[in-house]
Amino acid sequence: MANRFQLNFKRNVGPTSASIRNCQPKNIQAWRTYYYKNVKSEGEIERLGKILYERITTKIKAELNGVTQKDCIEWMKDLVINRVYEGYEREIQVIKGVLQEQFSGREMKAAPDDWDRHYAVDYYLEVSGKYVGIQIKPLEIGFTQQVFARYIEMQRESHDQFTSKCGGKVFYIFSAGKKDSKEIQNPEVIDEIKREIDRLSSDH
Repeated sequence: MANRFQLNFKRNVGPTSASIRNCQPKNIQAWRTYYYKNVKSEGEIERLGKILYERITTKIKAELNGVTQKDCIEWMKDLVINRVYEGYEREIQVIKGVLQEQFSGREMKAAPDDWDRHYAVDYYLEVSGKYVGIQIKPLEIGFTQQVFARYIEMQRESHDQFTSKCGGKVFYIFSAGKKDSKEIQNPEVIDEIKREIDRLSSDH
């Protein structure tokens, strides 16, 4: 219904896919807070819900008797918070599943909040009491090698600090594809991570 009235279009709800990838939330509350602060306010989403209600009750009332304004407001909130987050989480889990197989089942764990903030590390692998850092970055259309290079350079200092404290390097995993068929776009990084695991294991 929102699609019929274009209320869930980018111009109304903002660039949800790009925004959640930029946010990289650890949980749905983090996404909710980020979205309402940086993309659209809760008031704006409530306004869209009210518009949806008005369109339903005036244009297709006979089709949907019993729909309330509250139903429409909650539906809009569910669309921009829950459904976007669920899609993002599916994407991360697909890539994590691929990596788990590559590293002999070695568990990829979510990084503590302070690692995320100070070192720009999303996940890590523990190797002999030391840690390998990983960032999973879903790719957007228009990202070029030059953009990647600048992005990596911006976080080089943070990653060097992580290596100094935790022993292991930080690696980027770039992913792209459709929902449940995400693929790693830089597969060569898997061998690089394996070599780092071997290095840390031999240093023990």
